[in-house]
Amino acid sequence: MSDKKADSKSPAKYPVNLLDTPFPMRGDLPKREPQWVKEWQDQGIYEKIRAASAGRPRFVLHDGPPYANGDIHLGHAVNKILKDIIVKSRNMAGFDAPYVPGWDCHGMPIEIQIEKQFGKSLPAAEVQSKARAYAAEQIEKQKVGFKRLGVLGDWDDPYKTMNFANEAAEIRALAKIFEKGYVFRGLKPVNWCFDCGSALAEAEVEYKDRTDPSVDVLFPFAEPEKTAQAFGLAALPRAEGGIVIWTTTPWTIPANQALNVHPEITYALVDTPRGLLILAQERVAPCLEQFGLTGNVIATAPGAALANLRFHHPLAAAHLGFKRTSPIYLGEYVTTDTGTGIVHSSPAYGVEDFESCKAHGMADSDIINPVMGDGRYIESLPLFGGLSIWAANPKIIEALEGAGTLLHTEKEQHSYMHCWRHKTPIIYRATSQWFAGMDVTPNDDGATLRETALAGIEATAFYPSWGKQRLYNMIANRPDWTLSRQRQWGVPMAFFVHKETGDLHPRTLELLEQVAQRVEAGGIEAWQTLDARELIGDDANLYEKNRDTLDVWFDSGTTHWHVLRGSHREASQFPADLYLEGSDQHRGWFHSSLLTASMLDGRAPYRALLTHGFTVDGEGRKMSKSLGNGIDPHEVANRLGAEIIRLWIASTDYSGELAISEEILKRVTEGYRRIRNTLRFLLANLSDFDFDQHARPIGEWLEIDRYAVALSASLQQEILAYYEKFEFHPVVAKLQTFCSEDLGGFYLDVLKDRLYTSAPDSPARRSAQTALYHIAQGLLRAIAPFLSFTAEEAWKVFQPGSDTIFTETYYVYPEMPEAQALLQKWALLRTVRGNVTKALEEARAAEQIGSSLQAEVRILASGAAYDALASLGDDLKFVLITSAATIVKVDAEADEAVEVVTSKYLKCERCWHYRADVGADAEHPTLCGRCTSNLFGNGEQRSAA
Repeated sequence: MSDKKADSKSPAKYPVNLLDTPFPMRGDLPKREPQWVKEWQDQGIYEKIRAASAGRPRFVLHDGPPYANGDIHLGHAVNKILKDIIVKSRNMAGFDAPYVPGWDCHGMPIEIQIEKQFGKSLPAAEVQSKARAYAAEQIEKQKVGFKRLGVLGDWDDPYKTMNFANEAAEIRALAKIFEKGYVFRGLKPVNWCFDCGSALAEAEVEYKDRTDPSVDVLFPFAEPEKTAQAFGLAALPRAEGGIVIWTTTPWTIPANQALNVHPEITYALVDTPRGLLILAQERVAPCLEQFGLTGNVIATAPGAALANLRFHHPLAAAHLGFKRTSPIYLGEYVTTDTGTGIVHSSPAYGVEDFESCKAHGMADSDIINPVMGDGRYIESLPLFGGLSIWAANPKIIEALEGAGTLLHTEKEQHSYMHCWRHKTPIIYRATSQWFAGMDVTPNDDGATLRETALAGIEATAFYPSWGKQRLYNMIANRPDWTLSRQRQWGVPMAFFVHKETGDLHPRTLELLEQVAQRVEAGGIEAWQTLDARELIGDDANLYEKNRDTLDVWFDSGTTHWHVLRGSHREASQFPADLYLEGSDQHRGWFHSSLLTASMLDGRAPYRALLTHGFTVDGEGRKMSKSLGNGIDPHEVANRLGAEIIRLWIASTDYSGELAISEEILKRVTEGYRRIRNTLRFLLANLSDFDFDQHARPIGEWLEIDRYAVALSASLQQEILAYYEKFEFHPVVAKLQTFCSEDLGGFYLDVLKDRLYTSAPDSPARRSAQTALYHIAQGLLRAIAPFLSFTAEEAWKVFQPGSDTIFTETYYVYPEMPEAQALLQKWALLRTVRGNVTKALEEARAAEQIGSSLQAEVRILASGAAYDALASLGDDLKFVLITSAATIVKVDAEADEAVEVVTSKYLKCERCWHYRADVGADAEHPTLCGRCTSNLFGNGEQRSAA
């Protein structure tokens, strides 16, 4: 039967109840969505949600701050929409779930933008004012993008790490962890970017392939007698030779100060045409082949026997400035996977090198550190002064060859550290920095930072579960946290340092609070303009203001301190219930937040962590400018609607990669239309229904209506369990199946005859509408977290006068008597109906019938199937959408069958059923008795469907 609206210009003689709705079939999302965004803002919908939720149990999803730089991209859309779905679903589940968006404002990228626009030599005050203005401008741009995606939140009062109160609170957080004894200053190798001119956090380092020269280098014998003894020889048979190292960083050789061997690896003394060479025994054959040499092993010794032997620097013969020796230190980290089994150690440029040399008593002042912050050697370095380290590589190789200590060189492709901002290679470089010690015992003699953080991970729920082990391994193996940065646009480490001793002022804690008060009033600029005499009087001649800023990860990592319990404490709580970010934040925000909270509070700042994957194209490739496969969320919203982006995200398993392409968006759009068409049917057929006037009590409902509501309630129970676990793709899948199969393919299909042909106010039609009302109530709320624009649009039609659907909670369906039995019975009936539909299709294919109403069916059934069919009585034909249906009881399932015959009766003009009583009433010769009764009499009686 058609459900198109009757032509209003020529009303039918025998009208059916075809209703209309202002909810259109076409969503026209790109046009309508901005209107909803404006309305939500103008009418203060977020504030109304807060008012409606007041007093409920609090659920806090703490927003990880995006960086205030550049337009939003698809990754931003994934992140914000997932958060929006969770916040809306928690509010509708009966929680008070605020959403305070935030921005990370300080740090290198913005400072670089200022340098690009205005040059590198600006005074600090100007850098800070321009950076602050730039960040504010970027926030406003991104805010518009996020609101366009349908994300509801406190957009008028977001948190910003550059707000004066937040900057001040960060200084207070630094004071507290300093007071507890976690902070120390020391010389250590840190990740150093020449372009940034600063230390980098672990999260700011990425690995890419790079080609560098590798070298095998000879360190000549300096103690031949001791070397002979170590190998159990009376004397070395030759004076020429030495120990051989392999490295892919020739630029570190000028700073070499030691050699490392493994105590348990066996080392060989090999006689070759180039002299005696010491190599790991396992590496003798491959190394000699590489060097183009032959040789015989004349003695072996364990690495432990070589401890403290000294060898000449390989450039000693090239310049007197390298006339020094390098001792052998034992190191467990040495392997024989590649190279020679001996590692050269430049403590200024390697973490293990540094730790090994320090463990063997080397003082900070003895560490050779000739590379400056810009990547050039100091001018005083012999042979290579003033050169960049990369330009020096070939010069060093040339000098080694001239000194007779180069055994082999070739180009080597290897995975190497790069700055994630500049995409340029970085190095480990020993600098004096401020650190948070991972294994320092705090002043209260409690657990170390590492121990506390690992315990915090154990107490945290992870979605998906594999995130736990990933974060655990990172914390278990990470070095001390480098807190300091050498920049200007950042929160100052507001210490006063003694000019001669390097000690901090004895009133450091008091001074930090005084600085925090000034920053609270005037921002970080107050530290720049502060005259030290204001705080420390005559001591100002002895002390200088520390110029380092805090790592920007400390900014965002302490938001649990300066936002949840600071700037937005009224809308928050500590710990947060959930942090949600991309999987890269195990080494970023999740990580820094855990460390800061462990120091400040002795626990994790979150109860649960949720991670999502990255967006890839339809072929699984990461999106990039070079591949040209990026998809702009703004463009998709303007072309298809932000709702399509929201549905794509909700319907994708975000725990892995999120694939997107035009083909995928096309499928998502088709899925959207199915849901929208279902809503339109519900709204149209409820347009003459007033619940208070027309609703029927459950005891008067037809059985299929009771089943449909029981099925809806059962579905809601399932999807709310998925919402609870933050799993949205099963929610979408189940709701789409419900709309297309349970409703569109069955219940609504069966219902059309009763809705359209019954008397408008008949008990049967009002029963159907009552059921549809409950289903619409539940369905609209169920889709609202992810299809927010559509749910709101439909809700305003469904409940005129209501402010918004988002102040509602999930619907409480009426309790259905014997619901489980109903569900089981109708599941069986739908199975039989499927068999009947198949038989009707076969009859249609054989041109035996046209529509299913032209058919009469005879069903042979046994057992429970027969009982279920028989219970429907004459209403069975409505369930099957045939003009007649009879059932015959058979003994066994094997005898069950469906027989289709073509009706021999006339077709009713109004209901299209083929019936024997068409024309029985002479006044209405084209109507069947059912329609005559529905139009002019008492109406037909129905019990089941």
